[in-house]
Amino acid sequence: MQEVCELIHEAGGQVYLDGANMNAQVGLTSPGFIGSDVSHLNLHKTFCIPHGGGGPGMGPIGVKSHLAPFLPGHVVNGTGHAVSAAQLGSASILPISWAYIAMMGEPGLTEATKVAILSANYVMERLRPYYPVLYRGTHGRIAHECIIDIRPIKEASGISEEDIAKRLMDFGFHAPTMSFPVAGTLMIEPTESEDKAELDRFCDAMIAIREEIAKVQDGEWPLENNPLVNAPHTQADLMAAEWDRPYSRETACFPSAQAKAAKYWPTVNRVDNVYGDRNLICSCPSIESYMED
Repeated sequence: MQEVCELIHEAGGQVYLDGANMNAQVGLTSPGFIGSDVSHLNLHKTFCIPHGGGGPGMGPIGVKSHLAPFLPGHVVNGTGHAVSAAQLGSASILPISWAYIAMMGEPGLTEATKVAILSANYVMERLRPYYPVLYRGTHGRIAHECIIDIRPIKEASGISEEDIAKRLMDFGFHAPTMSFPVAGTLMIEPTESEDKAELDRFCDAMIAIREEIAKVQDGEWPLENNPLVNAPHTQADLMAAEWDRPYSRETACFPSAQAKAAKYWPTVNRVDNVYGDRNLICSCPSIESYMED
């Protein structure tokens, strides 16, 4: 990373370091050591603020001194034009990170980084015989993200990363990040939070899903009617009077021992994600009804 920054600087460029997740850096390295010119540091994930559903995003943005004249200020303290109505952003959530850092201390934060890296590499080693893994280093290691490549699997079987993501719901998991930063992949970030039993439960689910994909690829299940493309399965599926699928209801709804012991039930079957993203659907009364009132 230092070499990359030096090459960009030699060419007259500036480096912006994405600090959306610092799980592999805290206590071991820093953006300043790496040599970036601008670095934002999101407090979610790395510093304990929950992240999901679009927020809350919060954290400082640091720049080198030569960029300081270009920083925004705030009218409250008379330091220039504001870019945010709230001078300190979403300050009410900052005590979460403060308390986390204070309780962990420097040794604890460094240990969390090491565990996050270890957890990701453990997942990588367990899944590597079943899924291609991207961006392994010169020694075969990864940082805090394990990115598995579904593109060759999709080409061979027709099963997509979305099918895997939806099938994970039947196993009781929210899917890892899908198609980011690489389209057609799943990015797994176990962080330091999950114990080995939970990591194994997830890996077991992913391995079982790979075995299901093999059944589709071998023709045992048709591509248009199998547990993956029909996932997730609901209680309504379990209780339906008719069952015309080439796999059992048990396979559909209870694919693992954990699912049998403590089942999380998806409330609806698969929705069209892309359609929902591209078409505004409002459950409120029509505009015409407001005009009548």
